[in-house]
Amino acid sequence: MSNVLGFGAKGDGIADDTVALQHTLDSGDGVLRFNKGTYRITRPLVVDLTKHGFGAVRGESGTSRIVMAGAGPAIRVIGDHQGTAWPSSVQAHTWDKERFPTINGIEIVGEHPEAVGIELRKTMKCVISQVLVRRCRIGVHLVERNRDFILADSHLYDNHEVGLFFDRCNLHQVIVHGCHISWNKHAGIKALWGDVHNVQIVGNDIEYNNATAGGQSKASDELVGHAGGSEILFDATEGVISEVTISGNTIQATVQTGGANIRVIGAEVTRPQIADGGTTQKPDTTHLINITGNVLGSQWRAVELRNVSRVTITGNTIYDSNDLSIFAKQCSGITANGNTFGWRCLDGEPRKDGLRFEDCDNIVLSGLATQRFCAGSAEAGAAITFLRCTDSSLSDSQILDPLHCGVELEDCQRCRVTNNTIVDRRSQRTMKHAIRFVGQCRDNLITGNLLGGATAKLLEAAGDPSELRDNLLLR
Repeated sequence: MSNVLGFGAKGDGIADDTVALQHTLDSGDGVLRFNKGTYRITRPLVVDLTKHGFGAVRGESGTSRIVMAGAGPAIRVIGDHQGTAWPSSVQAHTWDKERFPTINGIEIVGEHPEAVGIELRKTMKCVISQVLVRRCRIGVHLVERNRDFILADSHLYDNHEVGLFFDRCNLHQVIVHGCHISWNKHAGIKALWGDVHNVQIVGNDIEYNNATAGGQSKASDELVGHAGGSEILFDATEGVISEVTISGNTIQATVQTGGANIRVIGAEVTRPQIADGGTTQKPDTTHLINITGNVLGSQWRAVELRNVSRVTITGNTIYDSNDLSIFAKQCSGITANGNTFGWRCLDGEPRKDGLRFEDCDNIVLSGLATQRFCAGSAEAGAAITFLRCTDSSLSDSQILDPLHCGVELEDCQRCRVTNNTIVDRRSQRTMKHAIRFVGQCRDNLITGNLLGGATAKLLEAAGDPSELRDNLLLR
């Protein structure tokens, strides 16, 4: 049996156990078994499945600690899977020597600024469970190509840059559940470029993943790529990311200017202006995303989408977004319904929050509950703003006590605002308009709304040829 003490490891936290542990992997039965203790290493421990066959790393129920005092991953798992998850694409040597490597029951602590917890390369059906990784540059790092990966019941905590990182990786079938991913300085979970599909992030606590919460970020400009930290960041400005479910999580943070709870970015597209009479070029690098049943809050923005298509945002509780709860730009096919938004709504609190859609097509908002949204100003913008949007709708929602304006449409075409309540109920009203049209709007329908409490004009649509009818205007 490959008990590490039997191969000369000390486990006293002082001796360099690198050679003894690697000797255990190379000469033992393929399972690296740690006793209780602290094992200091200075080079990666390489679990090379292609050379030694089936392999695993097993700690003693969380009492085993690896201190990585060198650069690179404490544990590197190498396979040679070149197929997909399709059974006929899996070569015989994968089933016979490499499938299902497991890592469990250990803590990994980074002592070197370039330390990484665990790296996976060309693995098939790897499972990481009951693992704690902290003070590393990256907690768990997937590179090159992997399939059918599970991260469960683990803690990725206080790492310098990213907790879980899919790095330019060809990766399908991922499940992340039951984990705490927090206090990582740039992102909790990040996918950068690559070809990433079938990702389920379910039932986790993902919070405080930004430099504001965890101290100064050491991330390089290439790794950051964006102004602020994110709990979840998917960047497909190159490559493709699709078929993502983010469900049943608590995703919150401290506010970092430019930060987001969930940020998804696709490749830039050129959208023709309404006046050009052209058709919309649909984004296609980032799509099929479901954000459902989460609690999101205490960040600059809750959900930010750029160049993304076919996204459902349903049944979430979203609170205390300092800038906007949802911001979408150059997006198509976005549905947001049954969400609640708001902050503590105390008069002494700074004003904040709103929804904004720019250059978007086919946006459907319904069943939203908002209170005291403060985006925009008396002259421009609103609690919910559509800018240069087409074929979109806002219906059956409550927009209560907005600071400046309830809904604004600017240069929009074929949009509907129907059956909403937009009312300023406060004794000292500040809402100037319930609904406002700006610029070259045309062919829009505004009907069946209950509007009240404006300090100026409830419906400001001078010169707009849209259809305005059957709205109930209250004093």
